[in-house]
Amino acid sequence: MIRKYTNSFYALVLASILHLTPAMANDIYIEQVGDTLDLDITQDGTDNVIGTSTTDVNLDGDTMTFAITQTGDLNTIAADIQGNTYTGTWVFTGDSNAVDLSCDSTSGTNCENVTLNITTTGDSNTFDFNVGDTADADSADITFTITGDGNVIESDVDGKNADITVTMNNSSSTATGGATSGLLSSSGSGNVVDIDVDGDGTTGHTINLDITGGGSSYTITQSGINDNTVDADFSGDNQDVDITQSD
Repeated sequence: MIRKYTNSFYALVLASILHLTPAMANDIYIEQVGDTLDLDITQDGTDNVIGTSTTDVNLDGDTMTFAITQTGDLNTIAADIQGNTYTGTWVFTGDSNAVDLSCDSTSGTNCENVTLNITTTGDSNTFDFNVGDTADADSADITFTITGDGNVIESDVDGKNADITVTMNNSSSTATGGATSGLLSSSGSGNVVDIDVDGDGTTGHTINLDITGGGSSYTITQSGINDNTVDADFSGDNQDVDITQSD
């Protein structure tokens, strides 16, 4: 089943009430242009798709709210957002899901103020988030709260003021093997957190990590002309942490 909406009003109304049952996989492709979009998508089941790498969800407009609730395994999301202000609340429950988000993927369209709250319960999920291509994001406030093993966060943020928080709770008793940073994959119960924050900060960039258990690997890179802060609390199991900060 494929739904493609090109009118912003109908995309809002239809996608907001869409509830997909686990009886079959569903595909959603949306192209939307216009300001003040409020879009909510709920999917329940396995092998569901919200966009792909070749036909993604493309949202173009300012002052946008885009929320996703996805329950099940082997689901995928590929979204491209272009606009000045974006607020998102994404909730995932399940295993082996993949999320690819790009905010400001083309020149000439700024991604000025981004607020993202991602909550996940499950194993072997991958999150690839790219915000701002050329130091466009004036303000990025991104929070990950993840419970499970083998999860991967790859986040690349270019901007002036980035605040990223990762809270990850793993099953330390089953943590075996390691993780490979930068490849959006992990082995055993390893977890990957790879964060790259770039751009000359006006008030500095802040990364907060609170990670419990797992065969983990963390790579944090920051740059800017003002104060950068990494506040990290690691507890338990295999850890390989690389932190680079530059002024």
